[in-house]
Amino acid sequence: MSDIFTKVREASSALEAEQLLTPQALETFRIRYLGAKGLIKSLMEEMRDVPNERKREFGQVVNALKQQAETQFQAAKAALETQAEQSATEQLDLTAPGEPLPLGSRHPISITMNRVVDIFKRIGFAVADGPEIEHDWYNFTAMNTPEDHPARDMQDTFYVVDAPGMLLRTHTSNVQARVMTTRKPPIRIIAPGRVYRNETISARSHAQFHQVEGLYIDEGVSFADMKQTLLYFAREMFGAPKIRLRPSFFPFTEPSAEMDVWLGTDTEENCRLTKGTGWLEILGCGMVDPQVLENCGIDSRQYSGFAFGMGIERQALRLFNIPDIRLLFENDVRMLQQFISSL
Repeated sequence: MSDIFTKVREASSALEAEQLLTPQALETFRIRYLGAKGLIKSLMEEMRDVPNERKREFGQVVNALKQQAETQFQAAKAALETQAEQSATEQLDLTAPGEPLPLGSRHPISITMNRVVDIFKRIGFAVADGPEIEHDWYNFTAMNTPEDHPARDMQDTFYVVDAPGMLLRTHTSNVQARVMTTRKPPIRIIAPGRVYRNETISARSHAQFHQVEGLYIDEGVSFADMKQTLLYFAREMFGAPKIRLRPSFFPFTEPSAEMDVWLGTDTEENCRLTKGTGWLEILGCGMVDPQVLENCGIDSRQYSGFAFGMGIERQALRLFNIPDIRLLFENDVRMLQQFISSL
């Protein structure tokens, strides 16, 4: 029995004599005393040979030895780390040239959206923003699309289960509704942002995408004002010499139109994009329905306005000749690095 206690005392003396001056010596110390097959572990295993009346005493002695070893180990480790930091600081050459940082790139969607925003800013449109998780009223009802309206089938979206009446917005028209209910005309804004629709993901469509919508409300705003504004945009964005407006339907505008830009048929790429017609559809537009103005508290007898909206992904595919919309959401660095020169 006395041999076991003697081993503990000898181990304690050996601990005090250890010189932990290098990382290698520190690791050797850890393995020898604190490791799974170390001395302290083996002493604990000898507990079974200690008489019952002395087990408590033996356990206290071994635990004290373990604490001594751990304290000594941590102190030596901290001292070695401090020494290494001081040595690194002393060796630091402040005159050496810095390491170059890799140049990042903007996403093609961001590049395209910034171009659109810049064009409209030049003619007095301000940028407005709104929530992506929106109330049904701002997304649909205020935009002349009540709950039983068949046009809702065109914009099926994702609803929040635990918050009745809340959904992921299907267009940035919710920003228009919020602006019209909080500001008085004249209003001239564009609303860029991410939107969501319950659609099958393919090379040409995605369940999430980006839009830029515009709104101009004032006294005496006409269809001619809208046409001239969009012609200016088409020339600045695409260099298109002319546009055409085709009758269409949107529940929040009346009359409504789809706008095409003339790309011509001079190149094989333009023939492919326009299916040989020379015309490419880029956005929808129209005069704001008087009911929408009334829904938002604006007197439709005094004010009129126009609105338009376009998908940014389609514009990006056109500008950068990207064949598949899914490439924009895969975060493949090899693809994104191509746009460093577009900063």
